[in-house]
Amino acid sequence: MSDLQKQVQVLVDGLVDDSVEDGVQVAVYRNGDLVVNVVAGVADTAAGQPVRPDTLFYSASTGKAAASTVAHALVDDGVFDYDTRVADLWPEFAAHGKGEVRIRHVLTHSAGVPAVPADTTIEQLTDWNGMCQLIADMEPWWAPGERVGYHAATFGYLIGEVVRRATGKPISTVLAERVAGPIGMADELFFGVPQEQLGRVARLTDDPGGKAAFASMPPEFPLFKAVPPAIVPNADFGNRRDVLTSDMPFAGTMSARAIAKMYAALIGEVDGVRLISPERLSEATTLATAGLDDEMTGGTSTWALGYCLGWPGTSDPSDRPTVFGMVGIGGSAAFADRATGVTVAVTKNRFNPIEMNIVQRVTELADEAFV
Repeated sequence: MSDLQKQVQVLVDGLVDDSVEDGVQVAVYRNGDLVVNVVAGVADTAAGQPVRPDTLFYSASTGKAAASTVAHALVDDGVFDYDTRVADLWPEFAAHGKGEVRIRHVLTHSAGVPAVPADTTIEQLTDWNGMCQLIADMEPWWAPGERVGYHAATFGYLIGEVVRRATGKPISTVLAERVAGPIGMADELFFGVPQEQLGRVARLTDDPGGKAAFASMPPEFPLFKAVPPAIVPNADFGNRRDVLTSDMPFAGTMSARAIAKMYAALIGEVDGVRLISPERLSEATTLATAGLDDEMTGGTSTWALGYCLGWPGTSDPSDRPTVFGMVGIGGSAAFADRATGVTVAVTKNRFNPIEMNIVQRVTELADEAFV
C-alpha cells in the first residue's frame, strides 16, 4: 500500500468516524495507473450497506465532463466538429434566431439558452423529447459566443440531442460504446442507470449545514434564473428512481474510479486505450472564455470546451492552467492535470452544495506526493 493510499484512507476514515461524511470513494490515477482506490463508510445509512469500489453515486454536474468527453470523442472520429452548427444536426433548434449556435458555443456555455422555465418540474426533466422540444423553441438570451452563462440543465440536452441526431443513438449508448466501454467502466459510469443496477446506487442524505447555507442564498441569485430552486439537485432529487434511470447528461451516476479512469484516458493511455488524440486534448482543455464573467454564477468564467480549468476552489485557472475537470453540486468532483499525469475523483453521499474539502485535500496530498 502506497503512502498516498494510506494518507487518503486516514483522511476519509476520519471524516466518517467524525460523522462529517456518510460514505466516500476516492480514486487517483497517475500516468495510467490506479494509485489510490479508497472507500469508507456506508452507501445507505438506514441499511448500513458499506461503500464498495463499484458503488454508484449520483454525482450531479460531475457528469457534465462525461458528456463533454463524448462530444470530443465524436469530433475526433469526424462525426462533427466544434464549429458545426447545432441546427445542421437538429434543424428545429434554429427557431428564434438560434441558427448560428455552434457546438463550440454549447461546450463553452455561451449558446445563449442557459435557463429552463421557472415552472419546470422534475418530471419534465426526465422527458427527453419534451425537454428537447422546449429548448429548441426557446428565444436566446444573447447572440452565440457574445456572453457566457452556466447552462446548468440545458447543457445536457444540447449535447445529448446533438449526439443523438449525429449518431442515431442516445448519448447514454454512445457513452458506453465510445468512452466507458473502452476503458472497462461501462458498468460504473452512467447517465441513466439501468433498472437492474439501481441496487448498487448509494442513497444520498442532505448535509444540514450545506442545505441551510444554500437555502439562505437570495432569490435573485443569478443561477436561480437558469435552474429554479424546485429542480436544483439535492438528496431527494438524486434518490428518485425516475431521475436515476433517465438520461439527463447535465449530471451523472458513477464510481470515483470510473470517472478518474476516464480522465486518465483523456490525458494518456490506460490499459492501452486513449480516448482522444493529444491534439484534441490540447484544444479541448484550453481556456475559451477569457475576459468574460459567468452571468449565471456571478464569477469569473473559466471554461475550456466543456471542462472548468484549475483545481476546485480556485477562480484563477492561470495558477494551474493544465488542470481541467468538473465539480458536482453535492461535493463530488473529478479533475486531471495534463502536466503531472494525475487524475483525482471523489464521490460521496452526504450531499453538501458548498463543500469541496475532500477533493481539495486529496489534490493537496497528490501534489505533495507527485509534484
